[in-house]
Amino acid sequence: MREFWVATGLLWLAGVGLRLSILAVPPVILSIQADLRLSGTEVGVLSGLPMILFAIAALPGSLFIARLGAMPTLVMGFLIAGVASALRGAILDAFALYAATIVMSAGIAITQPTLPPLVRQWLPQRVSFGAAVFTNGLLVGETLPVMVTIPLVLPLVDGSWRGALAIWGLPLVLIAILTVALAPAPKQALSAAPAAGRRWWPDWRNPLTWQIGILLGSINSVYFCANAFLPGYLTDAGRPDLISAALTALNFGQLPASFALLATVGWSCCAWRGSS
Repeated sequence: MREFWVATGLLWLAGVGLRLSILAVPPVILSIQADLRLSGTEVGVLSGLPMILFAIAALPGSLFIARLGAMPTLVMGFLIAGVASALRGAILDAFALYAATIVMSAGIAITQPTLPPLVRQWLPQRVSFGAAVFTNGLLVGETLPVMVTIPLVLPLVDGSWRGALAIWGLPLVLIAILTVALAPAPKQALSAAPAAGRRWWPDWRNPLTWQIGILLGSINSVYFCANAFLPGYLTDAGRPDLISAALTALNFGQLPASFALLATVGWSCCAWRGSS
């Protein structure tokens, strides 16, 4: 049971880490825009970079998983993302901010495909539950930065958006360290990991690959654009005081479905064990 709860906790933390540094930007986007004198188009580029890197860097992430294993890839990705996220607080101009964002997003994109194989390795009898756990963590990781950055984090760093972004890089490094220190031994045979040279490559001829990709891309574009431009809209409408609450509502609204999924999957697993 100890290994089960450790594995569950690490999967949840990994899910949280996938979004912390990315969703730390919307609460301070107006400060970034004013400080670096970004146009609306440049704000759109900054907000769109993570989505582009999700598409580009996920394939190298799958290759790293096939060659190095899921856990080393997760640790490497979080370390890259954490350091690059913290460096965003030390940038001098927009170009440097874009570069740091690209590196950070690449680290997250490398990490994201590690979670399904880690679920199979750590919780082979509870795969659905493990997937629901890291999904819940991901949604919590989307909610926390927009909820606490303006009321709690910014006062700690004297209102500096640079300091706020640097702070949100630290949890990723901590999650990587905890994973190395506490990760349980894989319960799935190592021989079951992808060994063939092509197994990490998507099946581009399968229509389902394109359907899922287009669906997720459409959802992500709407979601991240809403987070990026909502602060500007509220400011133009004369209600900047609602930025934190509106961003929190936008992201928190996803959580009830996630908790319902967790409860349903957990009940299904218990019912299955009882019937067996």
